[in-house]
Amino acid sequence: MIITTKGRYALHAMIALAKLEEGERVPLKDITAGQDLSLKYMESIMTVLSKGGLVESASGKGGGYKLTRKPEEYSVGEILRLAEGNISPVSCQALDGKECDHEGSCITLPFWRELGDLINDYLDKHSLYDLVHMSKA
Repeated sequence: MIITTKGRYALHAMIALAKLEEGERVPLKDITAGQDLSLKYMESIMTVLSKGGLVESASGKGGGYKLTRKPEEYSVGEILRLAEGNISPVSCQALDGKECDHEGSCITLPFWRELGDLINDYLDKHSLYDLVHMSKA
């Protein structure tokens, strides 16, 4: 399992928004400033976050992006799953409810399931608020 730039950039953007005053909006160029992030690529990621209900966007004067909830109400897992899709250590566990062709005969399946559960539990126990405070250290 590798978290791609899509997931990493989504976390960068969400952390930047979490550092704002409640209700404050910020333009995308300000989110990417100093982060060496592609503005065009970030636009596509922000669209995913917006359609997923994690951020709200407004255009025009005073427009930009803002969080739809408080930082402590977002889990890292929620953000990454929206940006990346299913977070699984092996492809056969990322079938979104479909059964793997080798489900009945795979001797390592219990291990992969347990590892997937551990990863997702870890991601879900950490909030966006936690990441903001980790980034200050």
